[in-house]
This record gives sequence, C-alpha cells and structure tokens, in this order.
Amino acid sequence: MTDPVLTPVGYDTFVADIHTLATALADSEWQPGFIIGIGRGGLVPATYLSHACGLPLLSVDHSTGIESFGDRLLGKLAGQTRDGAHLLVVDDINDSGRTIGHIRRALRAAGSVADNIRYAVLIDNVTSTERVDYYARSIDRTVTKDWFVFPWEAVADRTSILRDAAEVPERIA
Repeated sequence: MTDPVLTPVGYDTFVADIHTLATALADSEWQPGFIIGIGRGGLVPATYLSHACGLPLLSVDHSTGIESFGDRLLGKLAGQTRDGAHLLVVDDINDSGRTIGHIRRALRAAGSVADNIRYAVLIDNVTSTERVDYYARSIDRTVTKDWFVFPWEAVADRTSILRDAAEVPERIA
C-alpha cells in the first residue's frame, strides 16, 4: 500500500471552521451548557469552540483506553444530562464513526438523555456510520482519501502520522 496523501489543515482554516461551528450553534434553537472535548483529536477544537461560544469545557480522554479517563467520565456526563444539562461533544473529524459511535453507546449505556446531547466536528465524512449535528466541512470518503493533518498533529513525525492514518485503512485506501 502506498502512503496516503497528507493534507495539512492550516491554522487559518481551523479557526474559520471554529467560527463556522460557533455560528451554527448561535443560530440553533438547541444550546449547550458545556462543551465536551474528546481526547485526543477533539481537545483543541473543543477548547477553541469553548472560547468562541463562552461556554465551559469538560474533557474525556477516549484515546488512552483507560476507563477512568473515558467511560467512567462518560457515566458522570450521562448523569448531567439526566439533571437537564445540554452537552456538545466535539471531535476533530467524524471519519469512520468509530469514536462518535463509542461515545454515543457509552452515554446511552450510562442512562443519558439523548435529546440533551449533540455532536460537532470540524470535518464530517458523509459516508460515516455515525451522524453528527454540527460540522464545518464535509467530505465523502468514497472520493476523498486524503489524511487530514490538523495543526496540533503537525508537530508529530511523519511515521506517527502515517501510523495513525493506517489504523483504519479503508478510510484512505
């Protein structure tokens, strides 16, 4: 297999995408009380969106696979939704749907109120197994095979970026 095309997402594009999401939220009847950043890729966008919207930020580290940093915290967030809190879960890209699906299932299993949760990403793959409520841009993975390198990932070495891209080869093949 040949290496994927690595497409940098420039800082200015990233900030424009944050403003697109903030505007979509401002125009929405549904309003979050908290921004939830999903680690690792959703933490930076969630932080920026938190500032753009003037909303508090919470984070859940999904990338480590350590329960106390992921699913256990999702259980606490599910409790917040039962108490009426509106949560906006933020990630960088909804690509295969694996992360959004995991978060959605874990929140549901913990008894969350689905109407109190929305999902936002910078880039949404229209062929993903999961749907999101807000996105800045969309792609179709049956057409676009590029691996997007966000500003916070650009500091990684090429080998690490290629390893991340290869985790789900059908996205880029």
